[in-house]
Amino acid sequence: MAGIELMSFQQEPTGYEKTILSDLQGAWINLRDAVVQHCSPPDLGRLLFHIDEGMSWESVRDFDKMKQALLLVENIAHQTDVHEDVTFWLKDVRVCFEDACNELSA
Repeated sequence: MAGIELMSFQQEPTGYEKTILSDLQGAWINLRDAVVQHCSPPDLGRLLFHIDEGMSWESVRDFDKMKQALLLVENIAHQTDVHEDVTFWLKDVRVCFEDACNELSA
């Protein structure tokens, strides 16, 4: 049959992939909570904008996009005097991000 294109379907991630992505999203949520609790304007708004971008499903599906959001959050946090909880959770996001990149690219 001419002109018929076969459509392929993306496979659902394995349980392991779901877990590592869930851990990464959980780290972003913990960071967001710490920022809401400990930051004030204008840093609050700046950080939340980029954190929400990093947590978005578009970023979960595109680690290059997430990496850019994470770098922006890290730069803003380093330029301001953020609470130690924010620093702790920011490091946790970085570790989870690197773990996810290493595990899912293997």
